[in-house]
Amino acid sequence: MIREYQTVTSIAGPLMLVAGVDGVKYQELVQITLPSGEVRRGQVLEVEGDKALVQVFEGATGIDVPSAKVRFMARGITIDLSPEILGRVFGGLGRPRDGGPAIIPDRRVDVNGAPINPYAREYPNEFIQTGVSPIDGLNTLVRGQKLPIFSGSGLPHNRLAAQIVRQARVLGTSDPFAVVFGAMGITFEEAEFFIRDFTQSGAIERTVLFLNLANEPAIERIATPRTALTAAEYLAFEVGMHVLVVLTDMTNYCEALREVSAARKEIPGRRGFPGYLYTDLSSIYERCGRIKGRRGSITMMPVLTMPEDDKTHPIPDLTGYITEGQIILSRAMHRRKIAPPVDVLPSLSRLKDKGIGKDKTREDHADLFNQLYACYARGKEAQELEIILGDAALTEADKRYLRFARDFEERYIAQGEHENRTVEQTLDLGWKLLAIFPRGELKRVRDAYLDKYYKPETAKA
Repeated sequence: MIREYQTVTSIAGPLMLVAGVDGVKYQELVQITLPSGEVRRGQVLEVEGDKALVQVFEGATGIDVPSAKVRFMARGITIDLSPEILGRVFGGLGRPRDGGPAIIPDRRVDVNGAPINPYAREYPNEFIQTGVSPIDGLNTLVRGQKLPIFSGSGLPHNRLAAQIVRQARVLGTSDPFAVVFGAMGITFEEAEFFIRDFTQSGAIERTVLFLNLANEPAIERIATPRTALTAAEYLAFEVGMHVLVVLTDMTNYCEALREVSAARKEIPGRRGFPGYLYTDLSSIYERCGRIKGRRGSITMMPVLTMPEDDKTHPIPDLTGYITEGQIILSRAMHRRKIAPPVDVLPSLSRLKDKGIGKDKTREDHADLFNQLYACYARGKEAQELEIILGDAALTEADKRYLRFARDFEERYIAQGEHENRTVEQTLDLGWKLLAIFPRGELKRVRDAYLDKYYKPETAKA
């Protein structure tokens, strides 16, 4: 039942305290009507006795305390859903922002969904091809996985995210594939980049965009990933699609959470973030996965910028605990013009072994990435040795590994922004790079695969 009150007692920043309320619930939507006829929106943050604390979306500036009318709408934030949401651009709360018509809903759903029950989960075990070699070859994305991208301010994570959206697909199935893209706290320029990029490439036809801009309310930023995941759950588990969810930037989301927490005068935790940050992040990340008996799936790639490139900061630290690995972007590689600047040694996909191999990618995939990792790590050691002692201190073997490390970064990790490599092309490229080594050095690959795929440089002449 909708209830209206004219009992606002105080306003502090974006928060409004309403007294004498009855039957009001946490996260209930609110309409505030000003004497001028202007209507603002808000959400209940806290209820204690007959008092309700309301966060005003548009800010409380200009609200007259005695004359403001507050209407409690008896429902939370909802989103209208149908298959027609594909190809559309929405705001953070699910309202169209592309000038198109409103969605005629098959369903109207509250955005505050629940994480998937662990007992109902099906283990992720199918390969998703992103077309990006450092991910497909070394840190494989598996259907139903949560694989975040850890970046830093100024690094090209948005371009990598856009490339993944354009190129990603599930191999070996005819089931439809879709992408849900949620952006929080981005600039107008970034929003225009994503819309233009997806439209020009045609990826917009299978993509739903939810964009919250930097000048829009913090409370809307908090709702944006939940709105995006609600749309993804509908497409996956009711329409039967395989859905990739890309969320950028989770750092902006967490800072909005800290802003609201500070306004509520909650006791802060690490770096001023609320003590429930881990729980809040898990309520987002754990909504992705596969459910037994359901055809569709949700795979997630959240993007976050590490403040001061610090992996121990609470946001990447807690994200790493909840998710199944991380793709780390390197500022040093970015300075050397390697794009995407994926630092493969500290990067990790904990589920990669489940999504590769015969009938998924190729039989030699596991042995090959183990050998590439080993050779690249040895090459980086040789690089450090060269810096400290000079080229004269390197053995012929060291020089070979040094050459491999440079070729690996320039040819395997680096690739064009619009270069879409199949997994076969990625694997073949790995074998070409290993050709500089004598067969005896490749100790991590089985003889059967060496016989089939290894072609040393001397054999080319």
